[in-house]
Amino acid sequence: MSTLEALAAKLAEDTMKAQKELGDERLFVEVGNILAASSQSLEEAYLTEVRVRMSEEKARAFLINKVKAARAAKAATDTP
Repeated sequence: MSTLEALAAKLAEDTMKAQKELGDERLFVEVGNILAASSQSLEEAYLTEVRVRMSEEKARAFLINKVKAARAAKAATDTP
């Protein structure tokens, strides 16, 4: 992993934690704007890392809810 990728990944991870703690879903945009002023390369890598993490969280939540719903439906049909 390059220095650029490592820095972007760590900053994205820290930003995601801060977003949850602060309840600010758009904090990553503000951080991205700070990066854009000094390093377009780091900004792009960071935003990619954030988008990947946010997408994974949404997909994982969808999957968990889908499985829960299927289990609940099965339990409802299995109960006499």
